[in-house]
Amino acid sequence: MMFCYQCQEALKNTGCTSKGVCGKMQETAGLQDLLIYVLRGISMLAVHAKQQHKVDRRYGRFIAKALFATITNANFDDDRLKELIREGQRLRDELRRSCADATPEQLNDAVVWSSDSIEEFHVKAHEVGVLATVNEDVRSLRELLIYGLKGIAAYAEHASVLGHEDPDVYDFMTEALASTLQDISTDEMVSLVLKAGSVAVKTMSLLDTANTQAYGSPVITTVNIGVQNNPGILISGHDLKDMEELLEQTKDSGVDVYTHGEMLPAHYYPLFKKYDHLAGNYGGSWWKQQSEFETFNGPILMTTNCIVPVKESYGDRIFTTGMAGYPGVRHIPDREEGMSKDFSELIGLAKTCEPPVEIEQGRITGGFAHNQVLSLADKVIDAVKSGAIKRFVVMAGCDGRFKSRSYFTEVASTLASDTIILTAGCAKYRYNKLDLGDIGGIPRVLDAGQCNDSYSLAVIALKLKEVFGLDDINELPISYDIAWYEQKAVAVLLALLALGVKGIRLGPTLPAFLSENVARVLVEKFDIKPTGEVAEDVRAMMAGS
Repeated sequence: MMFCYQCQEALKNTGCTSKGVCGKMQETAGLQDLLIYVLRGISMLAVHAKQQHKVDRRYGRFIAKALFATITNANFDDDRLKELIREGQRLRDELRRSCADATPEQLNDAVVWSSDSIEEFHVKAHEVGVLATVNEDVRSLRELLIYGLKGIAAYAEHASVLGHEDPDVYDFMTEALASTLQDISTDEMVSLVLKAGSVAVKTMSLLDTANTQAYGSPVITTVNIGVQNNPGILISGHDLKDMEELLEQTKDSGVDVYTHGEMLPAHYYPLFKKYDHLAGNYGGSWWKQQSEFETFNGPILMTTNCIVPVKESYGDRIFTTGMAGYPGVRHIPDREEGMSKDFSELIGLAKTCEPPVEIEQGRITGGFAHNQVLSLADKVIDAVKSGAIKRFVVMAGCDGRFKSRSYFTEVASTLASDTIILTAGCAKYRYNKLDLGDIGGIPRVLDAGQCNDSYSLAVIALKLKEVFGLDDINELPISYDIAWYEQKAVAVLLALLALGVKGIRLGPTLPAFLSENVARVLVEKFDIKPTGEVAEDVRAMMAGS
C-alpha cells in the first residue's frame, strides 16, 4: 500500500494511501521508496568506506541526484526511477566490493538486496516504505531527517552543476541516511535533525557562492509581467545553468524567453541582463501551470520541480530536463562534460508557435538578496532607529493550491505600513503583485529570490544582529511566518532552527510527519507554532510574540 506524507498536501493532513494529491501514482511512490532504500544501503557502505579512506565523490553526487528525483512534483516517470534504482544497485555493489572487511551488521538487507525484476521492485517497495518503521516517533524523526536531506540534496545538486561541491555535505548525507537503518537513541536522532539544519545552511551558502560567481550578485530589478509579439519559450523550475544555456542558444533566433514560477529571480542576476530576448515573467506559482501553460502557446521547459500532471492541451509542447520527469513528456538529456544541453528541438518548435496570450500586465520588483540589502544597510538601520520601520516579517517558503493559503495574502495586506516583508521562494506569489507601497523608498516586499535564497534572509538577520549589538538573533524586530509545501522548505526550516531562530509560525498546517511527541519537542525547544487567525497572528507578530 502507498503511504506518503512528505508534503503539505498530504491527504487529510495524514497521508496519501492510494494516489498522491500531487498526482503521484501508487507505483511511482513505491519506486521512490525503493530508491531511497537503495540510497540507505549505499550510505551504510560509504560510512564504512570513509573510515578506510576508500570512498570518492561519485557516491555523494549520485545520492544527491537520486534524492532530488524523489522531491514532491519532481519526477513522475517510473522508467527513469527504475533506471536510478538499477544505477544505485550497481554503485552500491561496487562499493561493497571495496568493503570486504565490513561487519555483518553493516551488511544488512539494504546493502545486500538486489533485483532487476520490476515485479520484485514493487514487492520490495511495499516492505521498505515509510510505514516499515513501526514506532511512530522513530518514524517521525527518520522521515523529518530524510525530508531535510532531500532539500539539502536539491541545493547541493544545483551547486554541483556549477562546479561547486563540498565533500562534508556528501559525508553528512551518507551519515544521516545510514542512521535511518540503525537503532539509535532519540537524542541522537534529534541531534542529527539539528545537524541537518546546519548542513542546510552550509549547502545554501555553497549554492549562493556558485550562483553569484557564475552570474553576479542579484541587484534590484523590475520585471515585466506582460508579453511581447515574438514566439516564446517558457522556462520553469530552479536551474540557472539551464537558463543560461537556453538564453545563449536562443540569441538572434527571433524567439523570446520567459520565466515562470521559481525562475523569476533569474532576472535579478547581472549576467542574464545582457540577453535582450529575456522578455519577462509569465504567470505565477507552480500550481497554476495547467492554465498558464495552455495560454503560453509555446514550448515549456521544466528544469526541476515543480511539474504537475500534464494536460493533453500542451502535452506536445512541454519538455523536462535534469531530475524532472513525467511519463510521455520529452526529456532533454544531461550535458556531456564540457558541453551544453541541446535545446534545438524546443527552439525549432517555438518558431512554429503563436506568441503567448497576455494574461496580465505590469511589473514586479525583486533582487533583494543579501549583498543588495546590505548595500542599503545604512538606510534600513536609520529607518529602524527612527521608527519608520517597526518590524520585519519573514514570509519565505512555498506556495500551494489550497484556499487556506489566502492566509498569507491577508497577512501581507493586514500588516501595518511600517512593516517590511522579507521573502524568498514561490510563497511570494501570494503578495508580490499587491501594491503595498514603500517606506522611505524601501519597498515593503523585499524578494531575495528562490527558496534556496532564504539563506540571504538569514545573512541579513545576522548582520542586523551584529549592527545593533545584540546577543541573540531573537532580540531583533523580526517575526517568522513561513509557508511550507515540500522538502526544500523542510531544509529551510531546519536551517532556521540551527541558527537559533525561535517562535516560527508554520502553515497552512503543521507537517503530517511530525508525531505528537516530536512536535512537542519542537514546540518546547523552538516555540514553533501553527499559523492561526490573521488578525490575531498579526497582532502577536507586531508585539514580538
